[in-house]
Amino acid sequence: MVDQAQPVSPGSEHPDASFVEDNAGGEGRFPPRGRPVIRGINGIGLWSLYMKEVRRFLKVQTQTIWAPAVTTLLFLVIFSVALGRGGREVLGANFPTFVAPGLIAMAMMQNAFANSSFSLLAGKIQGTIIDLLMPPLSEGELMGGIVGAAITRAVAVGFVVAGAMLLYPGVSLAMAAPWAVVWFGLMGAVMLSLLGLLASVWAEKFDHNAAVTNFVIAPLAMLSGTFYIIDRLAPAFQAVSRANPFFYVISGFRYGFLGQSDIGDSAAVMVAGIGLLVFNALLALGTYKLLKSGWKIKN
Repeated sequence: MVDQAQPVSPGSEHPDASFVEDNAGGEGRFPPRGRPVIRGINGIGLWSLYMKEVRRFLKVQTQTIWAPAVTTLLFLVIFSVALGRGGREVLGANFPTFVAPGLIAMAMMQNAFANSSFSLLAGKIQGTIIDLLMPPLSEGELMGGIVGAAITRAVAVGFVVAGAMLLYPGVSLAMAAPWAVVWFGLMGAVMLSLLGLLASVWAEKFDHNAAVTNFVIAPLAMLSGTFYIIDRLAPAFQAVSRANPFFYVISGFRYGFLGQSDIGDSAAVMVAGIGLLVFNALLALGTYKLLKSGWKIKN
């Protein structure tokens, strides 16, 4: 025999209004106020945010994916003509083959930064940031969705740029250490995705974001050894280059293709890869704490 819910007098409602009568005639209860309904990872919400960010840059893929390939190929042509004459070789490879991996990694990092630095900033400027803050997503899930989409764009740009590089005469992209290509490409994309997210939290208008791109990201990328090896620099500038995390991404990524790097031997390259992992972990922790505080987002 099914128990029937007793009628409730007007003055005796439960303070949480938690008693409900379901369709089966049984008695259910809403969770108390403040207790989360979704426990663990909100997989559906995380996937939805990720797909939203991916579809956003795919809608303008001519600008976000194909245009970087053309720009990077122009870099290769200009520097090869200017510096690669006379069959010049660097690290045992002709100059175009030496430059190509660095240009691929640089394009991946710059586009990862551009993607992750847009969503929160555009939301703050357009007044639509509530669309990111209201859904039942934790700060970690919010960060994961945005960073994951930025990494996806970086990987897509990397493949397209690599395809464009193969069109240039004399370029070889045969991989000597595939693990280094995957690892350093991923570490570079994660690092710039997190930096882009930090920049979007700090920035209050697009000019602020452009300032970070032009005065921080671009100089670090250009001075990372993309077009040269640091052995040619004075000792003081070598020390500055070794303090630049972009240098380890570019050189480690290049090691994956050439089997040689100005970082050092294979053991030094592995140490650099572990160092980038630790650096990205600390950067992710700092980004999470900043999002958790709500600084310039919730107030």
